[in-house]
Order: sequence, then structure tokens, then C-alpha cells
Amino acid sequence: MTVAFWCVLVAILLPLICSVIAKISSGKFRPGHNHDPRAFLEKLQGLPRRAHAAQLNSFEVLPGFAAAVIIAHIAGNAQLVTIDVLAVLFITTRLLYIIFYLADLALLRSIAFIVGLGLIIGLFVASASPAAA
Repeated sequence: MTVAFWCVLVAILLPLICSVIAKISSGKFRPGHNHDPRAFLEKLQGLPRRAHAAQLNSFEVLPGFAAAVIIAHIAGNAQLVTIDVLAVLFITTRLLYIIFYLADLALLRSIAFIVGLGLIIGLFVASASPAAA
């Protein structure tokens, strides 16, 4: 398994981490009272609400990232090192995105999002390049 494939697993887990942060930081969530977690999360304010929003955004970018990694591997045009580096950089931008979201640093959060989107595009571009693997 390549580093990029492991990065897909990390990307799958990031929204769940955000969800835990949202629930725990609210101070109102109690294990066993998880009957309607979506309604609970929608009522949050401040840091817990931002953690929930980071969770939703993490789910939203996941399909594009996973597809880009898989397509890059299938296309076989990009060197695996290139794919791995782009994937690790994407995970780094996602971690920064979550940190900036939790800290309520909107401009930095937006920059991290745009850089991450650029890295997804970079995976597709690397896949399309005629360079040998």
C-alpha cells in the first residue's frame, strides 16, 4: 500500500475526529444520548459549531481526494513519489484547515482550503502528464 492510499484513510478519519471535537467541546453531549446526533450538532454554537462545520467540509472534499489518488495510481503516468507527496501535502492542508476553522481564522482557513483543492487538481494533472512512472 502506498503512502497516498494511507492518506485516503486519514482523510476518511478526519471528519470523525471533528465530530468528536464538536461533541466533547460542547460540554452537553452525553454518551448514551446519541439518539439524534444531527439535531444535536445543528444546535451548537462557537467552537463546537465550527468543529461540526469542519466535519461537514471534510466529508465534502473526501470523494474528490480519494478519486484523485485512485486515478493517479491507475493512470500510472505520475511517479509514485509525486502522488505520495501531493497526498501528504493535502492531508497537511486539511489538518491546517481544521485547526484554522477551530481557531476561527477564516482567511487562513480559506487559504488552506484553496491550497488543498489545488493539490487535488495537481493529482489529476500529474496523472495526465506523459512522464514515465
